[in-house]
Amino acid sequence: MADLKVSVVSADNEVWSGLAKQIVARTTEGEIGILPGHEPILAILGAGEVRVTTLDGSVVKANAEDGFLSVEHNSVTIVARNAELV
Repeated sequence: MADLKVSVVSADNEVWSGLAKQIVARTTEGEIGILPGHEPILAILGAGEVRVTTLDGSVVKANAEDGFLSVEHNSVTIVARNAELV
């Protein structure tokens, strides 16, 4: 199975980037889970936690709000006005 290339970015810097096997984020429609092979999507972020499960199974958590999540070709970009690691 492929990996996800993930980038979590706030308005002024990159908060985290790396490879992952799963992402869970809160959108305005509710929580969404992203696995490798996910269909392309563009979603508006809701205020809440983004959980990135890395290849070794550890979980990186970030609070993010006021932004969007984009998925295309196993590349996930999360852009938020405010984002910080928890």
